[in-house]
Amino acid sequence: MKELAISLVNWNNGIIMIGIFAAVVVALVLIIIAFINSEKKKES
Repeated sequence: MKELAISLVNWNNGIIMIGIFAAVVVALVLIIIAFINSEKKKES
């Protein structure tokens, strides 16, 4: 966990880590939206 904290302090690594984190969050949100939409289609 200390290595992660140190890499986040270094801005070059920090920007990459934030970018990866943002991409993962966006992917999860899209998966959730797709899942909700598929559930709605089954009901109708």
